[in-house]
Amino acid sequence: MDEQYISKLTPAVDYGAGIFLLVVAILSILGNAAVLITSARRHRLLKAPELLTVNLAVTDIGMALSMYPLSIASAFNHAWIGGDSSCLYYGLMGMIFSVASIVTLAVMAMVRYLVTGNTRKSGNKFQKQTISIFIALIWLYSLLWAVFPLLGWGGYGPEPFGLACSVDWAGYQHSLNGSTFIMALAILCTIIPCGVILFSYSGIAWKLHKVYQTIQSHDMLPNSGYVERKVTLMAILISSGFIVSWTPYVAISLWTMFHSEGKDSVAPVVSMLPCLFAKCSTAYNPFVYYIFRKSFRQELKRLRSYCWCHHPEDELPAAEEDHNQWKISVILKSPGEQRHQCITSGGC
Repeated sequence: MDEQYISKLTPAVDYGAGIFLLVVAILSILGNAAVLITSARRHRLLKAPELLTVNLAVTDIGMALSMYPLSIASAFNHAWIGGDSSCLYYGLMGMIFSVASIVTLAVMAMVRYLVTGNTRKSGNKFQKQTISIFIALIWLYSLLWAVFPLLGWGGYGPEPFGLACSVDWAGYQHSLNGSTFIMALAILCTIIPCGVILFSYSGIAWKLHKVYQTIQSHDMLPNSGYVERKVTLMAILISSGFIVSWTPYVAISLWTMFHSEGKDSVAPVVSMLPCLFAKCSTAYNPFVYYIFRKSFRQELKRLRSYCWCHHPEDELPAAEEDHNQWKISVILKSPGEQRHQCITSGGC
């Protein structure tokens, strides 16, 4: 076996890394599967920007399913499994899903900025078709960057600790080809998306500050804009969680790029820890959704009861159930009350 694919860690550390990745994989798959299933169950009620949340769940569960099993098996094997071909596959999947994730977060931040503080009429400027086009462009963009190394610009290679593969960061010093690819990747897939995220949420904070001043000056209700602030806070936590998770890995990669000794400049265990921490980002978002989105908690409860005690005749989608409850409440009212409701609602 090629020396670069043999683990540079002790067997105990490999087993620990394998167990850690297994836990992260289980949490990521279950959590993001729950997000996708609950979104599918209430797809008619999804707002256009929520499609970006669904896309983010797709990127997270895609990374967990396509990459983590190979990493876990290699950790328990104390060596990378599959050689060059699996390394190429692993790097390709990592590039596709990581670029799609950060660009999705950037688009989500920009959309959030454009709709925050606007009236309901202007806030609905993003239709589902528009967001769907954005999502398609996100995947094309990430696929383009993933394919570049296959076409000869840049390359994929093993990580210093020997149990994962990614962009060949050390290639920055070896050739103009490698250095131009890595610089372009850093600018167009890291710096610019992070700049968009920072600009968007700074702008949102300023907008909400101005709205709060207006509320204070007009003695309006103290809970005005509460939902908007809550949604914005959820989006900020999702974006910051991704950035915080990946920052140590980017820092180690930059050190490897510019240090004269390349991969040998970093101890194997030091290079492994940021890699493991970055993978936690795929399991983080469902917990944020559970805390901040009441609809997600309600759908999870329905899903849990559906799985444990399924009664098809009693199961109703949320929208249909609410509509039927409204019809029952109208039927139970007296004729006078029904007439009054018809008048106040503008007709029957």
